[in-house]
Amino acid sequence: MSFELNRRGFLAAAGLAGVGGAGRGAAAQEPAGAIRLGVASYSLREYSRGLAIQCIKDLRTPYVSVKEFHLPYRSSPEELESGRKEFERAGLTIVSGGNITLAKDDPDDIRKYFEYARMCGMPMMVCAPTHSNLGAIERFVKEYNIRIAIHNHGPEDKLYPTPQSVLEVVRNMDPRCGLCMDVGHSARAGANVVESIAEAGDRLFDMHIKDLRTFEPHAIQCDVGEGIMPIVGIFKQLQKIGYRGTVNLEYEINGDNPLPGMKNSFSYMRGVLAGMKG
Repeated sequence: MSFELNRRGFLAAAGLAGVGGAGRGAAAQEPAGAIRLGVASYSLREYSRGLAIQCIKDLRTPYVSVKEFHLPYRSSPEELESGRKEFERAGLTIVSGGNITLAKDDPDDIRKYFEYARMCGMPMMVCAPTHSNLGAIERFVKEYNIRIAIHNHGPEDKLYPTPQSVLEVVRNMDPRCGLCMDVGHSARAGANVVESIAEAGDRLFDMHIKDLRTFEPHAIQCDVGEGIMPIVGIFKQLQKIGYRGTVNLEYEINGDNPLPGMKNSFSYMRGVLAGMKG
């Protein structure tokens, strides 16, 4: 109870307790140099593209990382262009796409996903490669000038459980190859998320943010600000390293009705950022 009261008091002091529901449909552009909050559209996986777009507008952010649910791989080039334009007409900026599984060593298969990213207007692919196909992927990064951000997936992931496991393989790759750090999966795998941000430095290209009740391997997710994730420390560390990517809310609970929890999460994160400015 005391934690929740402190949380609400913090938001009220910041004057932002209701910001998640205010200004419906308006995109809140963050000032230059500020931490940019976005949405991983996986959060809205049960919704059609049109409804997902409306939800993102309701959250008042222009930034979206698009999951295949909303721009399907099987679509024709014309369908992908039309879908991309739906996001653009809504005033949204596609900052990345994924997570995209790159499980085959076949260059033709890998090229298919780079073509997909190009047609969708994705400047970066959040992806899950193998160790053996990284060389081929790096060649396509250079050919297409599309960055990759390898996503760590926690203790269940045999290849990339932690941010460090990603950094180990991208360290000597093209500078357009980096990390998408999922703070929830990182914490479940035993990583210190704040220290991991500092360690990643300019190889940190993207972030999936969420909150957890505990840091145990099978921890339960909750609205951001209602768990034990060090959100203030995360944002301060991002600011310290001069992070230039987006912090994308990946809300994996309440799939049938995620918007209320997503609004709560955005309200809390915006309150933290406002407090940091003060």
